[in-house]
Amino acid sequence: MIHLEHINLVVNDIPKMLEFYQVAFPHWKVRDTGQGEWHGKPRTWLHFGDQYHYIALSDNGVGINRDLAGHQIGLAHFAFVTNNVDSVTERLTKAGFQIANPGTKEPHRKNVYFIDPAGFEVEFVEYLSDDPSLRNA
Repeated sequence: MIHLEHINLVVNDIPKMLEFYQVAFPHWKVRDTGQGEWHGKPRTWLHFGDQYHYIALSDNGVGINRDLAGHQIGLAHFAFVTNNVDSVTERLTKAGFQIANPGTKEPHRKNVYFIDPAGFEVEFVEYLSDDPSLRNA
């Protein structure tokens, strides 16, 4: 079996990113942090998650993220499954993060999109069926 363990995001402000993801995942913790070097440039890194999944954040990023309304090559979005998308949405909006896209009306799932502080689009999805053929239609 293969599953996604972590994503590694290069950002310019780890504390702002951590604020967003701590609100989204209140049960996750900072697993480890440290200093390093990447191709001659110093960086701070941080792993935020649980025992099985995490987000790796590295600072000292240069430039801005791709235009999400454009057609540039790059990451479009990534998604997390939740058992209560309304709760995630409420926590994030109460913390001052705005919904980027309220998702589409589907009979077998509910979803919502936010833009994190580094400009990555993050989807949160709640499946309303256990049948994969209905969930993924």
